[in-house]
Amino acid sequence: MVALRGREIDSYLARPDPARPIVLLYGPDAGLVRERADALIASAVDDPNDPFSLVRLDGDDLAAEPSRLVDEAMTVPLFGGRRAIRVRAGSRNFASGVDTLTTSPLKDCRVVIEAGELRPEAPLRKACERAKSAVAIACYPDTERDLAKLIDDELRVANLRIAADARATLMASLGGDRQASRNELRKVALYAHGNREVTLDDIMAVISDASDLKLDPIVDGAFAGNAALVESEFAKAMAAGTYPGVIIAAAQRHAAQLHKASLAMDEGASASAAAESGFPRLHFSRKNAVETALRNFNAARLRQVIDQLAIAALDSRKQAALAAAIAQRALMAIAVNARRRG
Repeated sequence: MVALRGREIDSYLARPDPARPIVLLYGPDAGLVRERADALIASAVDDPNDPFSLVRLDGDDLAAEPSRLVDEAMTVPLFGGRRAIRVRAGSRNFASGVDTLTTSPLKDCRVVIEAGELRPEAPLRKACERAKSAVAIACYPDTERDLAKLIDDELRVANLRIAADARATLMASLGGDRQASRNELRKVALYAHGNREVTLDDIMAVISDASDLKLDPIVDGAFAGNAALVESEFAKAMAAGTYPGVIIAAAQRHAAQLHKASLAMDEGASASAAAESGFPRLHFSRKNAVETALRNFNAARLRQVIDQLAIAALDSRKQAALAAAIAQRALMAIAVNARRRG
């Protein structure tokens, strides 16, 4: 069985084994699948934009004519040079073509197959795992260690450090899709350009720019005690493809700002003044929601909520398949807690 794990994956990606030119990339992290496929293609051909060097095939089309995969892989370029074939697997089975290909002598040709999550008994996965000329690489959401390395790598390129609280908030916002995480980090680096260190204010300014506009109803509903609104808006976010960790991160930021505002109230500030203290850029349309949340939660209870959300963020990264359920449960718990007040 040639199913790579851990450091074996890094070693293969760094120096692909020419004796194993067929590569299956599969898993729930579509961004990581694409990133690894891009890297394998880039190292397989001289010019990925040359249609004679790189052939793109659709898996569903191959299901009707599996032999086409073999024909394309065995084709010798008119002007010589290395070739690569990139296959995007769909819902139809073309494993028979892969089976035949694994017994064919490939010369200067790499075949990269991209797929979603596959069960161990899936024909495509079985075909690649049992063949000596193929490898199967699982692409799962980044672990906490993976995210830490990704953050360090991207910020190092920009000659930036990152503060501890900024790192914690940033990590809670990333992890569902490798390319999406990398894009967010590059936005952070661009925003902090010219500084030596990325601060929490930088993270809140960048990560919350666009996504929070869609997440505000979920977060406001939770802290207002409106469980029905949380449920309906959360379902919309999931249907739109929002990563659950982003929603948890939005709730974490909101809880931290509420905590700051609550402390201001303890010192004698009015709810309105406290809201402005904790939310300096608060849109007027959300003012009532914030003041309601401040009536529902005191500083001590908000501290507990912050701790609970931190646990939810960690659990969602450890159990990626359950991330949506973990996020929704955490938000619903806040909504139930809000109705108790005090």
